[in-house]
Amino acid sequence: MNDWSYGYVTEVPYTYGYYAELNPVRLILPFLFVSIMPPKVETACELGFGQGLSINIHAAASNVEWWGTDFNPTQVSFAKELADVSGANLHVFDESFEEFCERRDLPEFDFIGLHGVWSWVSPENQKIIINFIRKKLKVGGVVYISYNTLPGWLQMIPLRELLAEYIDNILAKGEKITDRINKAIDFAERFFETQPAYAKANPQVLNRLKKIKNQNRNYLAHEYFNRDWSPIFFHHMAKILSEAKLNFACSASYIDHIEVVNLTKKQQEFLKKEGSNSIFSQLLRDFICNVQFRKDYWVKGIKRIDPFSRINQLRSLQVIAVAPLDSFEYTVSGLLGEAKLNESIYKPIIEFLSDYKPKTILQIEHVLKKKDISFIQILQAIMILGAKGVINLVQNENTISKVKRRVQRLNHYILQRSRSYGDINFLASPYTGGGIPVGRFEQMFSLGYMQGKRLPEQLADFTWNQLSALNQRIIKDGKPIQSAEENLAELKRMAEDFLNKKHRLLKSLSVL
Repeated sequence: MNDWSYGYVTEVPYTYGYYAELNPVRLILPFLFVSIMPPKVETACELGFGQGLSINIHAAASNVEWWGTDFNPTQVSFAKELADVSGANLHVFDESFEEFCERRDLPEFDFIGLHGVWSWVSPENQKIIINFIRKKLKVGGVVYISYNTLPGWLQMIPLRELLAEYIDNILAKGEKITDRINKAIDFAERFFETQPAYAKANPQVLNRLKKIKNQNRNYLAHEYFNRDWSPIFFHHMAKILSEAKLNFACSASYIDHIEVVNLTKKQQEFLKKEGSNSIFSQLLRDFICNVQFRKDYWVKGIKRIDPFSRINQLRSLQVIAVAPLDSFEYTVSGLLGEAKLNESIYKPIIEFLSDYKPKTILQIEHVLKKKDISFIQILQAIMILGAKGVINLVQNENTISKVKRRVQRLNHYILQRSRSYGDINFLASPYTGGGIPVGRFEQMFSLGYMQGKRLPEQLADFTWNQLSALNQRIIKDGKPIQSAEENLAELKRMAEDFLNKKHRLLKSLSVL
């Protein structure tokens, strides 16, 4: 383990994930939903940005000045490469939290984000982070933080300790971390075959082990095998963040705001009666739902918004479809499982948004005016559609116009990269200020389309030429397709689907 790593895994790179909650545009809707005035975000910071995909997309697709650090120099090098390509107003460093927080050139921030950081750093670094927030977050500023939560992780803590101890003190240090993880999983399976009392008392641990076995080994290295790994109860987190003068605002997960799909009627009534204190209410909810991972917004100085202004601001918000709507499924998944959506409410909204152009909530309200559907029902529908990844909020026209060139440069670089790699599955949109899911083959089809290939056969040939040159094959049903004919047939089918559904959407969002 390198001294500069502070016990954090650096042997293998982190995944190229994109995390929408780090997009400041996204916080506007849940803030207004709970009657909190959202701040204007002009400066933002991400601590521990990993490969830097999120921070680059958000910097390129907005007028926000972004700063960030991640002490893994390989990851920072890639983040810098993306920033140089787009020309975004982005400053990234390969400094520890302590070094970064002592910089004298840092501005004060309207937004500070930490995704997947808090639970995996030392208590010393946690104190540094709190001190940084206290000093550098503006009054009225927002902190987004996600972290492993208790009680959901209680059963898993002993197994994680067992696996980590096996890797650190039983296996040879010279082996690759991914090989050691495979051996640790094999050890755990052999251990559970002995039917230990721990497994009998904690039956869900076996299911967790099965899930771990099928996950990306680089992800597992960072998720479970850092030196520090500390799930925390919500009320303890609230006490720690209060040292930075932060108050809990709301969940960053849109679906968390829709209680009917997460809590039974009896649970809702109990929570309403016993959870008058906001901190205790969240703790109760975590126990009711056995929450393992929280995504929360915290504010330094909450400013409540009056009901009249709240309604007007909500009605003025613009939304746009960010997923193909012709195959929209009228269901939503919550903690209670899958629930059906009322088609009399959702169908006219989906039809209205199907031209893939921005619409205000007020315009949606006018469309549904004759259907005896209340504003509260419309607002809940907007939250659920956002949770499903079907719609996103839209930035103002001036911002959209200013950032289009930067977005085009960033997206073109990622498209070119897709010829060799399939690890980045998002492109930026100037409309949303954030990322849009676009898989590798969709990226390659987009690249071919830009080169004048308009027919499915042409896109399939173009893509197959790229894949075959690198001896790569399409994976279907978990197995590689071997023959050229079968690969071309599958690519043609995917290209037809892309042209019929995704291409129009990407053009409308100025992704392409």
